[in-house]
Amino acid sequence: MATERATELRVLRPQDFDPWWDNLIRAFGAGPASAEERELDRSVTEFARSMAAWDGDAIVGTAGAFSFRLTVPGGASVPAAGVTMVSVAATHRRRGVLTSMMRHQLDEVRALGEPLAVLTASEPAIYGRFGYAAGTSQLQAEIDTARTSLTLPAGTDEVRLRYAAPADVLDACEAVYAALVPRRPGMLARLPGWERVGLLDPESERDGASALQCVVAERDGEVTGYARFRTKLGWGPSGHDGTVSLEDMAALDPATDAALWRFLFDIDLMSTLKVRNRPVDDTWQYLVSDVRRGRARVRDGLYVRLVDVGAALAARTYQAPVDVVFEVEDAFCPWNAGRWRLTGDAKGASCERTSDAADLALSVRELGAAYLGGVSLVSLARAGRVGELRSGTLAEASVAFGSPVVPWLPHGF
Repeated sequence: MATERATELRVLRPQDFDPWWDNLIRAFGAGPASAEERELDRSVTEFARSMAAWDGDAIVGTAGAFSFRLTVPGGASVPAAGVTMVSVAATHRRRGVLTSMMRHQLDEVRALGEPLAVLTASEPAIYGRFGYAAGTSQLQAEIDTARTSLTLPAGTDEVRLRYAAPADVLDACEAVYAALVPRRPGMLARLPGWERVGLLDPESERDGASALQCVVAERDGEVTGYARFRTKLGWGPSGHDGTVSLEDMAALDPATDAALWRFLFDIDLMSTLKVRNRPVDDTWQYLVSDVRRGRARVRDGLYVRLVDVGAALAARTYQAPVDVVFEVEDAFCPWNAGRWRLTGDAKGASCERTSDAADLALSVRELGAAYLGGVSLVSLARAGRVGELRSGTLAEASVAFGSPVVPWLPHGF
């Protein structure tokens, strides 16, 4: 009888990057990737935080992490492992390869003192068993700009817009992005090299659209916003029927934001504006004459995993005073299991082990879902995922965990 060989986890070496990356691309069912994309992925890969599962001399599993900092409610920038490049070869499914990589990775995240791990899920059902839960959402829309008008705030006409080559204004655009990071939970402080991700523009990914275009907004000589987009000309029975695809947009103030939306709505020969990852509270919804013409839909965004419950809950602030004891279940990271007392308000918080009676019972997944303020503990309780053990504590905690600004992850990793 043949004996199945065990796989071996090893830290990724630079000389093994190409077969490692090829395995990843194959596992995701993707076609040939551009040399530009491969080179960019290599340049941002943290080799010491990446691993390969080997079966003999073949790579059969991949995983990695980025050393990010994530904005949490209150504006703090908290260390977070950005879990990425996760795949298992189809020939090696159901052999524990993924579980072994997740086990090794979360142990390492804990050893590094990072209280959070985050990821974007290709298949959400996979990651729940490792303690991850969707903590942000993203808005997608196809806006009928030919049949929609905008009501614009004061100052919009004072904003100057100009076309620019995306690479020529990269530093100015990154400065705008960096200024916005502390304002919204879920945003990532970009690491060196990540600014290039927004410029990635292989022709194979355009689907017949133009090369990436960029417009920058200026007020008093300072860049206050930008939009990166593509256009695709189309014709129908009634004439032009082109599409604008928004890739990235950021604005520092309402007038700049409105000026950029007006520009995107008014491009000649275009009648549809597609947006694929915007915050759920995106402003165009409140500027348009008919929001139904946006055909908006919402999908899951960033998945959050509390690796150190005490440190994670103490790292953010709370929009109302809270004093609550959680009974936490965490089978995959048992060091989190047990009772934690969270005390906090808008100025700060502490979260410590306690033997006091629990007020709420939940798993680490519910804490991850609610952590950034985009998912209500009350909503989770209505789904049977949070138990109230002391009357009144659920509403108190739910209000405290909320965020006045909807959390959002602007880009994948």
